[in-house]
Amino acid sequence: MLLLISGSLRAGSVNAAVIATAAGFAPSAVYGGMAGLPHFNPDLDRDPLAGEVAALRGAIAAADGVLFCTPEYAGGLPGAFKNVLDWTIGGGEMYGKPVAWINASSVAAPTGGADAHESLRKTLTYAGTRIVDEACARIPIPRHAVEDGALIDPDLRGRVAVAVRRLVEAAKPATP
Repeated sequence: MLLLISGSLRAGSVNAAVIATAAGFAPSAVYGGMAGLPHFNPDLDRDPLAGEVAALRGAIAAADGVLFCTPEYAGGLPGAFKNVLDWTIGGGEMYGKPVAWINASSVAAPTGGADAHESLRKTLTYAGTRIVDEACARIPIPRHAVEDGALIDPDLRGRVAVAVRRLVEAAKPATP
């Protein structure tokens, strides 16, 4: 099972549409608690954890892999999404976990999302994840390709499916 996490809180987010679309291609759970997480504070990173933090860590622990899709904001990761990542460090649930991301930034974006994804790679490396490069994809999504919270363009849907399939394959346990 994959855990799918959108880095956007925006209503009608293209990133959330990518995640919703990805959910149709593999057994998965979509994490939707980003807005309810407390601001990261190391003093609070101890038992008993806030319920929202415990739920996030539990969802990560239960997943075979994690797929992210996040926008770039002011040249980096959006603050609420970085908060999610900060809460994942102390528990160790991300350690060794296969992870990937889809970059949905439009070609008109100043860096095409490259700065956010460089920051995401750095944080995920620090967390000890196993980044599955072959599952990471740059798939620019124009707003007109989203309808009712999901991608409607067959080519874009297919490209998301390929990324999901690659992450699923990488997340399978090795057979002896």
